[in-house]
Amino acid sequence: MVTGKSDQELHAEDDEENSVLAGDSHASDDQTSKAPNGGFEDQSVESDGLGLITESVRSSDSDMPHDARRVLVHLMRQGSVMASQKPKLFEQLCRYELAIRKHLSEVYLQLVLDQKSGVAFVASIASEHVGNVDDDGLEDEAADSYESATLIPKRTLSLFDTLILLVLRKHYQDRESAGEQKITIDIERLESYLTPFLPITDHASKDRKKLLVRVKEMVKRKVLSTIRGEEDRYEITPIIRYVVNAGFLETMLAEYTALAQEQLNETDLVGSDQK
Repeated sequence: MVTGKSDQELHAEDDEENSVLAGDSHASDDQTSKAPNGGFEDQSVESDGLGLITESVRSSDSDMPHDARRVLVHLMRQGSVMASQKPKLFEQLCRYELAIRKHLSEVYLQLVLDQKSGVAFVASIASEHVGNVDDDGLEDEAADSYESATLIPKRTLSLFDTLILLVLRKHYQDRESAGEQKITIDIERLESYLTPFLPITDHASKDRKKLLVRVKEMVKRKVLSTIRGEEDRYEITPIIRYVVNAGFLETMLAEYTALAQEQLNETDLVGSDQK
């Protein structure tokens, strides 16, 4: 087709037309990116460096205040909060108690809070929907259902652990009755409390190394707390009250004392017969 224009002029017009088309395309993209996003204005789109697009939400769906969520995270990680160790955190826990209780109950957990003693910890609760079976043959399945419905698995204590808890509770009760606020115990005292029960334990003599291992486990479980600068002395936390009931304490100590004495008498009898 003859247009009366030179080849140079025709190329210039083509370049200008392509430039306009590219400009329209970018403008369309800008309009799309600025268009309302249907109520998701708080979302931003980011690249994760691998070519994948991820969305980061600035706002949270949770109706819990930030401080309440901080306390909740600490409880889920550590299992307890002590006012003596974390005063600000404990204060916030008391402030947002209802919200924290509600959240924990949704995962079959309960908050045990003793403001007077300054202790709070998480414990399991049995769901009304767990263990409801019509057939006796499904008892094992019900037990499995309970285990899968709690974040705190059941744990069977050894005789040695049980005896440690009993003598710690006894010491705590006696010192508390005497008016002490901060109740401590050292390893030597703990060993002396356990000595009468040696006949029914699995070791024939004192074994401090084994005792120290169990004490470290008690520290991990927040029953005991280390004291700065005192390697062999520990503070007994108020949690011991809830681990060992006062009425249960006296009954069990009496039974284990009688059992240990019986075992000792049998050992002495066997020794005299051998002579």
